[in-house]
Amino acid sequence: MTIRAMPLDAVRLRAGLFDERRQRNREYLLSLTVDNLLQNHFLEAGIWSRLWHLRPSSEDPEERGVGRHWGWESPGGQLRGHFVGHWLSAAAREVAVTGDAHLRARIADVVGGLARCQQANGGEWVFSVPPRYLEFLADDRPVWAPQYTIHKTLMGLVDAVRDLADPLALEVARNAGRWFARWAARFDREAFDEILDVETGGMLEVWADLFELTGEEIFRDLLGRYYRGRLFDRLVAGTDVLTNMHANTTIPEVLGAARAFEVTGESRWADVVHAYWTWAVDRRGTFCTGGQTAGEIWTPPFEFAARRGDKNQEHCVVYNMIRLADVLFRWTGEARYLDYIERNLFNGVLAQQHPRTGMVTYFLPLEAGARKRWGTPTEDFWCCHGTLVQAHTRHSSLVFYEDGDAVVVAQLIPADLRIDRDGSPVRVRLESRETAARVGPDANAGQAGARHRPDSWGVALRIESERDVELTLRVRIPSWVSGEAQLARDGAPLDVRPVNGFVELRHAGRRTEFEITLPARLSTDPIPDEPGTVAFLHGPVVLAGLTDVESLLLGDVDEPGTILSPDNERQWAQWLHGYRTVGQAASIRFRPLYEVVDEPYTVYFPVATGAPANSGRTPGDDPVAGG
Repeated sequence: MTIRAMPLDAVRLRAGLFDERRQRNREYLLSLTVDNLLQNHFLEAGIWSRLWHLRPSSEDPEERGVGRHWGWESPGGQLRGHFVGHWLSAAAREVAVTGDAHLRARIADVVGGLARCQQANGGEWVFSVPPRYLEFLADDRPVWAPQYTIHKTLMGLVDAVRDLADPLALEVARNAGRWFARWAARFDREAFDEILDVETGGMLEVWADLFELTGEEIFRDLLGRYYRGRLFDRLVAGTDVLTNMHANTTIPEVLGAARAFEVTGESRWADVVHAYWTWAVDRRGTFCTGGQTAGEIWTPPFEFAARRGDKNQEHCVVYNMIRLADVLFRWTGEARYLDYIERNLFNGVLAQQHPRTGMVTYFLPLEAGARKRWGTPTEDFWCCHGTLVQAHTRHSSLVFYEDGDAVVVAQLIPADLRIDRDGSPVRVRLESRETAARVGPDANAGQAGARHRPDSWGVALRIESERDVELTLRVRIPSWVSGEAQLARDGAPLDVRPVNGFVELRHAGRRTEFEITLPARLSTDPIPDEPGTVAFLHGPVVLAGLTDVESLLLGDVDEPGTILSPDNERQWAQWLHGYRTVGQAASIRFRPLYEVVDEPYTVYFPVATGAPANSGRTPGDDPVAGG
């Protein structure tokens, strides 16, 4: 494993789409109070809080319950208290990357509140649900996912340790782990396997993290106890056990297997991870968005046509599969995992966050005339609400990696990197750039005769260092690039060919600037079991038609320019790709799926071979649906 993540404080996003979404997320994290975040932990610990006493007629909004957390966080719900762990994980990462002082203070209060609860519960139990829920689990009595809920608190504490070296968070998590070690030791292998088959949450990953952080054998023992042989062994044996299985109950288990391999070196754990990816992605396929699932379930391999509906692509699955792809890239160095991450970032993480409120849509519907259903700040708190706040604190960690002495440029997201080489500082700046095509009679008259090209993406890399400090960069050339990438160093053309999805660039010291132009044509992505029905993409970005019906389009699916044309009324920019249909029965505007907010939209369209009617008309002449 020579490829490593960059130190968290080494990378900062630059102004742009991803940083805007990160800032929306930060605003939301800061809007939530400690008392409300910990309301269910306080209740379970018997710690008095004025939140216990609701007075509907009070003039005080908090006494009326305004701002209190409801939905899955309602005190009567069995998943109550899960969200604070997501919040703590997200806040810790935001602080580690940006140094945010306000969030750091809030984290200290939350961790202190959890420590208070633990002491009130006798020194070990720190959770928002009672221990008897685990007895219900062992006795096969109905109970909704106690280990899922418990894991979230442990995850938040562990991430506060890993990202911020918080000593109190480590003490609380270690004490809680001792309770679990005694509980799990009560069961023989067969009995504990029965418990694991009901639900395990992400407990395996927490035990791996705590073993790495403490070196204590109780956590290695818990790793062994949480090995889910009935799932893992069948995957490794080559059996498809995922079809029609709930997706996001299994992905966290496999992420736990990945961490177990990283902290123990035992190959059996790595075998599970590779086998899971094979069955979840390679031998199953994805929707055009890069995501999967229908109604939270893994679909049968390459059978998507009948499973488009109002409950596709659960956000938790998107987030956790991005995490799994990150693991596999670090293990293998294969560019395909970075391509997977890129498509899911644009058409999952961005597409499932409201661009103005920062709220999440649990699912991303892929039926015709779909609408996104947005959550609210305090009334829902779905599981996806939690993974959303984590996802938008982690963009910077996906841009650059270290591979030996080289820097890998993995995602084309504007960002700054600061690292040391032999004690000397090196700065790398990644920016998006306008790419120009000469048009009209002034084609040779300089910049005035240029416009942005909708057929390419531009990237600039500027490296600055001391005179004799060299650096190698390995830059991913995405799989969607339609032709040869054009490269220049300090304005001079550079003849470098990609090898295994990367070009290698060398900085010899002082200041070097590389410019990369990536041809990006309009493309189609057919449904595997209904190849005449396609989605349209520009680069990795899925384009949604602003219409509430599934219209038949005429043209050649291999030449989507016969069906869609750039929208003359939209400004072309690096992250903005507008199209509309040409000469069709109804003219439909298309825009990036991540820009769609409340409008009805359709992603997949049936296409029939034939010349579009009125094919000589320009896009601006057509009446526009959704215009």
